[in-house]
Amino acid sequence: MTRRKPQTSGSLFPPKAPAARPLADRMRPATLEEVVGQEHLLGPGKLLSEMVAARRLHSIILWGPPGSGKTTLALLLARQLDAAFVPISAVSAGVADLRAAVEDARRELELSNRRTVVFIDEIHRWNRAQQDAFLPHVESGLVTLIGATTENPSFEVVAPLLSRARVLVLNALSEDAVAVLVKRAMGDSERGLGALALALSDEALSEIVRFAAGDARRALNTLEIAAELAQNAGRSAISPEDVREAAQHKALLYDRAGEEHYNVISAFIKSMRGSDPDAALYWMMRMIEAGEDPLFIARRMVIFAAEDVGNADPRALQVAIAVKEAVDFVGLPEGVIPLAQGVTYLAGAPKSNASYRAMLKAREETREHGALPVPLHLRNAPTSLMRSLGYAKGYRYPHDFEGATVEQEYMPERLRESRYYEPSERGYEARIREYLARVREQRAAARQRSRADKNDKT
Repeated sequence: MTRRKPQTSGSLFPPKAPAARPLADRMRPATLEEVVGQEHLLGPGKLLSEMVAARRLHSIILWGPPGSGKTTLALLLARQLDAAFVPISAVSAGVADLRAAVEDARRELELSNRRTVVFIDEIHRWNRAQQDAFLPHVESGLVTLIGATTENPSFEVVAPLLSRARVLVLNALSEDAVAVLVKRAMGDSERGLGALALALSDEALSEIVRFAAGDARRALNTLEIAAELAQNAGRSAISPEDVREAAQHKALLYDRAGEEHYNVISAFIKSMRGSDPDAALYWMMRMIEAGEDPLFIARRMVIFAAEDVGNADPRALQVAIAVKEAVDFVGLPEGVIPLAQGVTYLAGAPKSNASYRAMLKAREETREHGALPVPLHLRNAPTSLMRSLGYAKGYRYPHDFEGATVEQEYMPERLRESRYYEPSERGYEARIREYLARVREQRAAARQRSRADKNDKT
């Protein structure tokens, strides 16, 4: 196996001719002072600044969205502390690459007494066995781990490794920070686009910042393509149209298997629950535009209709089921139309989770008390033996009584005082509340009369 030499500076990728390297790579900050954003980590007295000042780097996990500077920070921290830098991409690397990195670190320590930073990009893509294999070397201090991930480390990084590393959260860059980076690239004649002598209007800059959505790499990639479009057209300035053309295939931040998936669906559900159809539609379209399965959205709407609207509007569940059937029948792109109708209906419907809360209470008592016996009078009696044992004896058929209500116990003896369903006073459920209150009063009155008759007989 050919040993690779640990890097101490430069890109994570094999060296290329300057013209062949993407603008985002060429404009990567050369020092920590050039980093824009993440002031909560790099400002005076902040954690990373203190680590550098003390010349002691601990193992860390950098968790943040794409283009927030995770790779750049890892490289600059190693450089600032004069540590050997070994990059590993978790997408393509395996245990063999890990062993080679550990051997490099051991040799570096023996020959030059230098520490080694092993940078694992997209560490969440490593399985448990791969992460466990790295653990002893982090624990012994042979290597300092810097992991980068866009996914929540709580779910994606094994607990033993997580306990030995500090998780640092990086934020998406602000619009001002992205604008600074774009202007820097436009003015840099050596690494950026300064030698092209292209102008960039405020409107075009605003478009780049808008499309970037806090992602520095996306901003610089868009700028680079827009500059090529302007040059090819023989123009001396990058227009907003150039920017829009360059960014037209921009992918929304949304990973159907990752944390952002759960963040967006959570925002969608909570917007409907909060009766905000506009926000609910926005989150719905975020999912659709990012390629989410529309039936997944429809299924969540069916659950929402029963859990959050409930009997305040019994038609909500019918609407949600109809939406699911329509989307399944029509498909995309037209299927988004019934989805939108369903979302606005559910968001605009009166809300009650009384049925859901009643279910939770009933489940709790079911688990607590187990399989209580069914009262004899509620049991079916299809055979003479069952009838002789008292099955169905004393059952009173409600339709034989006025108002179809009768004094009768339907719960097991131990749970006769339990009450699960308490209807709200919203929407149709107010009528249910009124009806059940009347039935319960009549049943209570009949129970009192029955007890009084028994007392008289005794």
